[in-house]
Amino acid sequence: MTDQLSGRLRNGTRAWHQALESSGFATAMLAGALPLDRYVGQLAAYRVVLEALEGELTRATCLSVTSVWSPDLVKLPLLERDLHHFAATQGALPEPGPAAEEFVGEIRRTAATEPRELLGFLYVLEGSTLGAMFLYRYVTEAYRLTDGNGASYYGSGDRTRWAAFAERLDRALGEPAVQERVLAAAERAYRHIALISGELSAGLGAPAPEPV
Repeated sequence: MTDQLSGRLRNGTRAWHQALESSGFATAMLAGALPLDRYVGQLAAYRVVLEALEGELTRATCLSVTSVWSPDLVKLPLLERDLHHFAATQGALPEPGPAAEEFVGEIRRTAATEPRELLGFLYVLEGSTLGAMFLYRYVTEAYRLTDGNGASYYGSGDRTRWAAFAERLDRALGEPAVQERVLAAAERAYRHIALISGELSAGLGAPAPEPV
């Protein structure tokens, strides 16, 4: 019996997840000491990444992708709402760094060559909203955010939605060779996220490490 993809992804990327938790960005956030511009910088970076990824997933015609992708997974409007809040209250927003643009480039290339691998990217980014559920309190307290203003993205995690997504993923992608490709794509996504985190960790302590 073929292993379920969601389980393979969870086990295969665990080391990446743990490594990111020790980045300067993450440890500063947990300490309530992350500068606001770094938090907004992450939102700005994720905005360009998700604009590319969600756009490519929406345009995809591959049956494996269309059977997994769903409008309830869209996060771009939440990021835009948060960034609009900070633009109104703080002025100019930080520009996404090179790491975000590199991730966008990889998304575009993957969509053109093997769109099923986009689901590996989606697994990582959708999964990150579950972790953000835990961090939501730290964010709202540190920056005194109320009524979801500035923290819509961090408050978007939903375990029921995640379970439904994982179930669709397992049904759509059962072939071991395809699973390997999607797992490799998820690892690439984590590497890009680590590079983004590393840029945002500058001067805060250890950059996001890579798993051994």
